[in-house]
Amino acid sequence: MTFVVQPRSPLRQMAEAENLPVLARRMRGELDLLAAARLAASMRRRKCRLVHFHDAHSAGVGGLAAALAGVPLRIISRRVDFPLGQNALSRRKYSRADAIIAISQGVKRVLVEGGLDEERIEVVPSGIDLSAYEKEIPRDALRREYHFSESDYLVGIIAQLEDHKGHRYLLEAAHLLRHHARKIKIIIVGEGSLRMDLSRQAESLDVKDVVYFLGFRKDIPQILASLDLFVLSSHLEGLGSSLLDAMACRLPVVATRTGGIPEVIQHEKTGLLVPPKNPEALAGAILTLYHNRRLAARLAMEGYLHVHANFSARATATRTMEVYRKVAARKGVRLDDES
Repeated sequence: MTFVVQPRSPLRQMAEAENLPVLARRMRGELDLLAAARLAASMRRRKCRLVHFHDAHSAGVGGLAAALAGVPLRIISRRVDFPLGQNALSRRKYSRADAIIAISQGVKRVLVEGGLDEERIEVVPSGIDLSAYEKEIPRDALRREYHFSESDYLVGIIAQLEDHKGHRYLLEAAHLLRHHARKIKIIIVGEGSLRMDLSRQAESLDVKDVVYFLGFRKDIPQILASLDLFVLSSHLEGLGSSLLDAMACRLPVVATRTGGIPEVIQHEKTGLLVPPKNPEALAGAILTLYHNRRLAARLAMEGYLHVHANFSARATATRTMEVYRKVAARKGVRLDDES
C-alpha cells in the first residue's frame, strides 16, 4: 500500500509521522498530463493492481494514470450528497470506476438519482479514531479560555463556514433562544467563505454577545469535551463525521434530518432530529435538552454506544477491504495482504 500525496500536504506529514509509505507527486490540477504520466510510471514499477481515489479531484490525474498503467481495479469514494456534476468529465470519473464507495445510503441515493449504476455502489460509513476520546481530557478548556461561568450552557458546531452547513439557521435559532435562556452560548468552530457574512448576520440579529466564532482549531477533543451539547444544522450532509466525534465524546446531539445524518442519529434514541432550514425547530430541540438534562444524558450515552458499535475506523477499514475483495473476485484479479 502506498499513499499518493501532494509534496507539501498535511496528509503527507500525517502519513510520514505514522511511518506509512508515501509517494509525493506534484499535481497541478485534474488535467496535469505530465503528473499523470509520471504517476503511471510509478504504478507500473510497483505492479499496482488496485487504486483507490478518495475524492473526485484525485480521480482526475489518478484515473488517467491508472488507465495508462493498466491498473485493473479502480475504486472511488464519494463523501458528499451534492447532486452529481452534469459535465462529461465529472461523470466519466465515476462511470469508469469498478466500484463507488458511498459513505451513507443518502449519498448512494443521490448517485443513483444522478444516473449511476446502483450495482456498482457500495455503502461504507465513515469511521473515526475512537482512541482520541478514550483519554482523560480536561472538560473546562473553553470555560477558562473565554471566561464562561459554570451555569453557561455551551452549544457547539464544528463545520466549515459554507452554505450547506446551515449556520445561518443556527444563528436565527440563537436569536430565538436568547429570549428563553440567555445562558445558552453558541460556539462556532471552523473557517470558510461565509465568515464575514455570518458575522454580519450575528450582528444584525443582535446575538453577538451569545455567539462565539472560534475559527480553525486543532484542539477539537478539548473543545468537544468543554461543550454541553453538539449541533449540526446542515441542509446537505453526506454523513456528518463531526457528529461521530461529538457522540464519541459522550455529548448529546441535535441535528437535521438530511442526507446521511439519520443513519447516525436515531431520533429520540441517540439524539434529536429536526427538519433542515428550520430555525424554530432547531431552537426548540436545543431548548428541550437544555431544560431536560436527564434526557440529554440518556441520549449522550446511547449515542456513545452506537458510535462504538458501528462507526469505528477499524470497522470502516474492514468494510473497505471487503469491497476490494468483492470487486477483485468479480474481475478475476488476485489480491493479497500486501496489495
